Amino acid sequence: MRSWGGKIIVGLLGMLVGGPIGLIVGVLVGHFLDRGVERVRTFNPFRPYAPGEKEALQDALFSAVFSIMGHLAKADGRVSEQEIGQAEAAMTRMQLDAEQRRRAQEAFRRGKADDFPLDGTVAEFRQQVRHRRHLVVVFLEMLLQTALADGDLHAEEERILYRVAAGLGVPEAQFRQILNMILAQARFGGAGAGGGAGGAADASRPSLSQAYQVLGVAESASDQEVKKAYRKLMSENHPDKLAARGVPEEMIRMATEKTAEISKAYEMIKESRGFR
Repeated sequence: MRSWGGKIIVGLLGMLVGGPIGLIVGVLVGHFLDRGVERVRTFNPFRPYAPGEKEALQDALFSAVFSIMGHLAKADGRVSEQEIGQAEAAMTRMQLDAEQRRRAQEAFRRGKADDFPLDGTVAEFRQQVRHRRHLVVVFLEMLLQTALADGDLHAEEERILYRVAAGLGVPEAQFRQILNMILAQARFGGAGAGGGAGGAADASRPSLSQAYQVLGVAESASDQEVKKAYRKLMSENHPDKLAARGVPEEMIRMATEKTAEISKAYEMIKESRGFR
């Protein structure tokens, strides 16, 4: 039901000041005020959930993520044991129980089908998510993390991901920014996974350039800009905030893994610049 408060209040004020003409002008002004209030209420990411809405959103997110994971795995024509292992690893990292794992596996199989309706699945998810854009970002980040689990992003996987982003209404420039940051975080974490002595250890150490990419800032950024980027990323991925925004607990475990890499990158930059 649309709000009428602005029309009534401003309309009455207009009538008191300008008579019938003032009433008409006041109602028009009130109409635009009501539309503004309605727009803010509709697109407020912290708007309280209606009964059952949060659970429905979480189910939609869960189903869409794993079915599109299956579609990504089939992108090169066949699903390899490695790709199946990546999906199973994601389920393990999310600490799914037996029933959740069964549902995830079923969704993954649906995504592998030759007639999987990718565009329809994305459109349905977008309709369910609507104004809660933060869920769209979490959704895309999870798909990117899965696609990059083997250390590389194949051309067909990238094409599918851009198609998904476009279907969700995410501008190409914004998706490219998300992609670059996830790529940097994956490479930064992978670079630190090597071992060995001497030169081998040095070669595996993440670079300062990679650290800046993880935070999404240029190496020429000021200390204040670096701090601001770090605080923003840590705030966006705080478990309590993700939970309040409707991200399922199981997905929060996976979505917040990157905070360790963000902190590690920030510490490296701080050390190089000598600030606290």
